[in-house]
Amino acid sequence: MARLRSDQPFIHPGCTISNSAFGAYVEIGAGTRVANSVVGDYSYCDRTCDIANAEIGKFANIASFTRIGATDHPMEKASLHHFLYRSADYWNDAEDDAQWFARRASRVTTIGHDTWIGHAAIIKPEVTIGHGAVVASGAIVTKDVAPYTIVGGVTAQPIRRRYPEAVAERMMNLAWWDWDNARLRAALPDFRALGAEAFLDKYESVPAC
Repeated sequence: MARLRSDQPFIHPGCTISNSAFGAYVEIGAGTRVANSVVGDYSYCDRTCDIANAEIGKFANIASFTRIGATDHPMEKASLHHFLYRSADYWNDAEDDAQWFARRASRVTTIGHDTWIGHAAIIKPEVTIGHGAVVASGAIVTKDVAPYTIVGGVTAQPIRRRYPEAVAERMMNLAWWDWDNARLRAALPDFRALGAEAFLDKYESVPAC
């Protein structure tokens, strides 16, 4: 019997989930925090991730200890500290700074379909990771990553393309991540056996069911 389900996410123990939505066949690893985010169909994260203010596409592969939408502090103010915006924790007559939290929530990080975010990578707010892109382990990503591009380093820089640009364009046009579960199952042997171009050659001419 399949472990993952279409009607509810598989959330491992010790997770903290708030104001978030999950697609079909989603798995959230133990000890992970997900806040103010949307996680698309078939996407998963491994243990102890921190995901905030993010829109994650379908089939995203997120390794352990990754941080997506890493929040920041008010560097332009007289202090960086929590007391500025989590003020109710410190004084009975003070309120939290709702405007600061609304600003944080509006700075959305976007992760495309069929992406791989490596172990302990950090992706900053308002960054877009394109479809099919790969972020190397330990990278700190502060700028958008083009589709089907591999980046790494601190701060992250392009290493090489995952596919040639023409192949990447064909793959995005095919958009197999929008296929239903039955069609994915039928194509599973070819996903396993064929390289990207051979897969495209076979399925570009096959009409959607």
